[in-house]
Amino acid sequence: MAQLKITLIRSVAHRIPEQRLVVKELGLGRVNSTVTLPDNAATRGALTKIAHLIDVKVIED
Repeated sequence: MAQLKITLIRSVAHRIPEQRLVVKELGLGRVNSTVTLPDNAATRGALTKIAHLIDVKVIED
């Protein structure tokens, strides 16, 4: 299964609370922090809510 490398490229300061919560639940903290998560529907749904704050790359296994 493919993995997604997600990097926070913009700050969550002055964002709506729902977006801050999604960023925190994905495991992202500061700007330029990166996590690797499985490519599934739940992850994709969360990413659409904060698409303007992140950079996503697909990692093939």
